[in-house]
Amino acid sequence: MGNGDIRVRGIAARAGGWSARHRWAAVGIWVLFVVLAMGIGSAAGTVEVKESDQLGGETHTAARIIEDAGIDEPAGETVLIQSKDGSVKATDAEFRAAVDAVVTAVGKTGKVTDVTSPYDTKTISRDGHSALVQFDMRGDSDTAGDRVGPVLDAVAGVQKDHSSLRIEEIGGASMMKTFDDAFGDDFQQAEYSAVPVALGILLIAFGALVAALLPVALAVTAIMATMGLMSIVSHFQPMDDTASSVMLLVGLAVGVDYCLFYLRREREERAAGRDPQTALRIAAATSGRAVIVSGVTVCVAMAGMLFTGLATFEAMGLASLMVVAVAMVGSVTVLPALLSLLGHRVEKGRIPFLHPDKRRKSRAGGRPAEGSRLWSAVLRVVLAKPGVSLVVAAGALLAIAAPAVGMKTQNLTLDQEFGDSLPIVQTYNRVNDAFPGGSEPAEVIVKADDINAAEVKSALAAFKEQAVSSGASRGPVEIKLHDAQNIAYVYVPLVGGSDLDKAGASLDKLRDEVRPATLGKVDGLQAPITGQVAGSKDFNDQLAGAVAPVFAFVVVFAFLLMLLSFRSLTVAITSIVLNLLSVGAAYGILVAVFQHGWGASLVGAEGVGAIITWLPLFLFVILFGLSMDYHVFVVSRIREARLRGRTTNEAIKHGVVTTAGVVTSAAVIMVAVFAIFGTLSMQSMKQMGVGLAAAVLIDATIIRGVLLPAVMALLGERNWYLPKWLHWLPDLTHDESPEAVAPAARDDEGEPLRV
Repeated sequence: MGNGDIRVRGIAARAGGWSARHRWAAVGIWVLFVVLAMGIGSAAGTVEVKESDQLGGETHTAARIIEDAGIDEPAGETVLIQSKDGSVKATDAEFRAAVDAVVTAVGKTGKVTDVTSPYDTKTISRDGHSALVQFDMRGDSDTAGDRVGPVLDAVAGVQKDHSSLRIEEIGGASMMKTFDDAFGDDFQQAEYSAVPVALGILLIAFGALVAALLPVALAVTAIMATMGLMSIVSHFQPMDDTASSVMLLVGLAVGVDYCLFYLRREREERAAGRDPQTALRIAAATSGRAVIVSGVTVCVAMAGMLFTGLATFEAMGLASLMVVAVAMVGSVTVLPALLSLLGHRVEKGRIPFLHPDKRRKSRAGGRPAEGSRLWSAVLRVVLAKPGVSLVVAAGALLAIAAPAVGMKTQNLTLDQEFGDSLPIVQTYNRVNDAFPGGSEPAEVIVKADDINAAEVKSALAAFKEQAVSSGASRGPVEIKLHDAQNIAYVYVPLVGGSDLDKAGASLDKLRDEVRPATLGKVDGLQAPITGQVAGSKDFNDQLAGAVAPVFAFVVVFAFLLMLLSFRSLTVAITSIVLNLLSVGAAYGILVAVFQHGWGASLVGAEGVGAIITWLPLFLFVILFGLSMDYHVFVVSRIREARLRGRTTNEAIKHGVVTTAGVVTSAAVIMVAVFAIFGTLSMQSMKQMGVGLAAAVLIDATIIRGVLLPAVMALLGERNWYLPKWLHWLPDLTHDESPEAVAPAARDDEGEPLRV
């Protein structure tokens, strides 16, 4: 077919057609939208997620009590004084002199309050070789890291005068400053480097500067608009920094993907001899529709995070959903307008020696050769032996996924998150060794009608005594009263220290045995137990309760969308199964590397031993959404080829090979961007980056290049099976093929195959 008129319908085709006819209006509307979203968002400001809303269970209750009471808990700091070789004890004059020097030095800075001596608080280790000087930072705890410098200098000065002792500071403020100094720009640099990396890969993929810039421009403007929208929406659903970072990752991934789908199809049609307008209409009717189907599916997947009941997840889900929706709308509106404006100029800025400007002809002559030679070779093997290919590929992925059966999730401790490369992490470990649980004690927030009532004081004393006698703590248990608010803080170092499994058993003993026998006997008294160990347990428990509904929601709605989009029960089922296999393989790699340590040294992950709590559910939602990008794009091309009269095997080969370039380019970009996050120092970010990169790589190669064609080849015409009792479903498939077709292909029941 030449350049004859092509009748196309559907949302994507109509949007693309309108944009192509009203080019400047479409571009102007998009620019106005981005500017207004950013401007209004900036004026509105962003409402951050409250700490009490980030937590679940008792930790949520405790945070709510503190918040309602208006207590601003200061940032607590601790100075460890410890004999280096065990020759000096806390009772020795030299040790006492060092303690006095620390108390005096930190007090003189004027930055601290409530400085306490270990001789008063009994914070001396059992062996007598270690002691803790404790104090609070003045001012807002959120900004204490900015003011702790002089205090750290004062402690360092005392250390110089007492060489036989180890004198080190640790606490919320000092950790904040240390990590900001060491890693403050780490994450930000990774975010900024993602765009140049994507642009570089696109330059290689397209061989032209203008064509490479378009996907990046679309992704960046979609991200900018979404940042503004996030500020507006935060007044209804508070946001946080994690949501912004996830939004950037997802926005860059889908923004580039969608533009690639569209641009590659438009270039392909022009290479086949069609004029730019006709090529654009074909791209709108085919790739444009694939973008909408994929975008809606990704949005549904991201919406699954709204069912967790955790504010951080809800913020991530909503932010991701918004950026996908914005990128999807931009792809089917402003992108056709830009392509119409540019025409052949989209090839401007060609890179010498890259993608020579000539058409590869097939040996039969006349038409450009189809797609990738590599994938053509792979497809020949797969389609020749689909059963063997299916067994080998599926078996390999199941083997990779196998370690996921023993997945252990927890909130990472300080030494797990950062390793022992930083001095403050070594201090953290020393404090925990000398005072198990002392660096991160359990906190009991006691609220009573009268905190000074005799029965309350008696219950507090009994709790303090039984916390130690029960074996949950070795002490010292501290009580801090807030008389005006009728609240008491009880700090209980847990036996087990930084070992969250052992500390968790101590926490259970406090919650299930000690508290009911003491504080629980006072009518009207609340005593939720919080702290790092409690927070990890409560978060795990709430997340575990959310897994089933989130998984069910995402899988069911993705299935329904595939069923409606392709009007095929078979395609819908295989889509879900293949995506679950991809996610399972990603889980297996995470557990193997970060939990079992297989190859961990390659990514700098020695000694982690667990997966960060939020990652499995996050990965499932993100990967299930992103993998649908490729799936919808590839299956759409296969179905389109089948409807033009090709045999099933020919259609599979055509669909996979002709989409190989765009899928490979998109996958390489995502793997590269995610791999950047895999190089960060924080193990949680490293786990996220490695998990996402591995999953996308598997999805774009083994799943789309081997398993999908093998399964479809084995199914044959059953790929397009839709039971007659489901024919009432609305037809969301795109319209007639945009080129002359052979007599309509029919399924085994004689029904015409419809697009």
